[in-house]
Amino acid sequence: MSTIAPQPQEPMVLPRAMAPFAHRQYRWLAYGLILSMFADGVWAITLVWQVIGLGGKPVQVSTATAAAAVGMVVSTLAGGVLADRVSQRRIVIALEAAKALVFGVVALASLTGHLRLWQVIVAAMLAGVTTGMYYPAYSAMLPSVLAPSELQAANGIEGFFRPVAYQAIGPMIAGWVIAATAPGYAVLLAAIASVLAGCCYLRMQPVPLRRDPEALRGNPIRGVVRDLVEAFGYLVRTPWLWATLCYSTVLVLATLGPIEVLIPFLLRERFGGNAADHALVLGAYGIGAALTSLVFASLPMPRRYLTVMFAIWGVSSLPLVLMGVGNAVWVIVVAGFVMGVLFDGPMVLWGTLLQRRVPPELLGRVASLDFFVSIALMPVSMAIAAPVGQALGLTTTFVAAGLLPVPIAVVFYLAARLWRDEVEHPLTVESD
Repeated sequence: MSTIAPQPQEPMVLPRAMAPFAHRQYRWLAYGLILSMFADGVWAITLVWQVIGLGGKPVQVSTATAAAAVGMVVSTLAGGVLADRVSQRRIVIALEAAKALVFGVVALASLTGHLRLWQVIVAAMLAGVTTGMYYPAYSAMLPSVLAPSELQAANGIEGFFRPVAYQAIGPMIAGWVIAATAPGYAVLLAAIASVLAGCCYLRMQPVPLRRDPEALRGNPIRGVVRDLVEAFGYLVRTPWLWATLCYSTVLVLATLGPIEVLIPFLLRERFGGNAADHALVLGAYGIGAALTSLVFASLPMPRRYLTVMFAIWGVSSLPLVLMGVGNAVWVIVVAGFVMGVLFDGPMVLWGTLLQRRVPPELLGRVASLDFFVSIALMPVSMAIAAPVGQALGLTTTFVAAGLLPVPIAVVFYLAARLWRDEVEHPLTVESD
């Protein structure tokens, strides 16, 4: 009786964009990330309509959204220091637990009729704190889970699921729930998603800390100060880093307020729109961002990666002009889609750039500086959006916000001589 020897099975080959999913450790990280972003997306739109449901006007919406931005700003530097000193896995587990608690309390108070506007504002700030601390921990953890050649694909996966979960599915489901029931049920949904995200992180194996233990010895207060000084020093002497972060600050100041605060009132005053229309605009943004991120995840890093980033980001605010002059809801939706394409596609390159060019022992702090500098003026943008909109009118405000960042992008690109930097520091896969 003859037998045929079994042939060795070849390892499963996944498309470039899906290659990170071959690793169990990354799969659980990605599942947790998706659920966390879904919870944040539900909360983002529910926050606005919960404030409106309590009788809030544009100024109160600005206050609540600005409180969330303040929470992110004040916590992100501490989150970066923590991410370089403590297990990043433990950090994200603790953040999901805290977020679930905050959302659960708000949902209970809302559904029982005991929720007050000041409580929503406090909850928005606490949720902002968890967001501010999450990004440095996640960004610092990713290179410990994947090889350098897989980081761009992982950032593309994040770029795909962030708009899908945070800006599309989360807001759309929240809008449907709010329209059919009440905001409290949507907040409860966000709490459940946060619990599930924490469970995914618990399924991961411990992640090694990529830093010399000797560097963590000594007085902890002096150590924290030394860590921040070291990170700021790296930022100042790295042109591609300070140029991009300074421009992103301007971009956030000009665009985030109109996007987060004024779009609901633009829809309601101009077209009689509601939460479902608002969710449709955010969903279109998410679809555009997701598709573009998937494209960038499937392509190799371009040789002129800094030029590509600035060329796209430099015109990413222009769809706000279309929103300002739009005469139908579908026009606002199309503008949202285009803005998603232009905003989030380059984020895949940016995340990969940080993870491959920043030293591992500095990555958590530099990632936190990235987040901090880019959102430093977010509370200002949120706070001034309503007053500026009332003073100038919605059309003028949207048009000005769309045009302002374009020439500033050119200034920073030229000032940092980024076309030279990208040639001197290639990031092709072959250079791994």
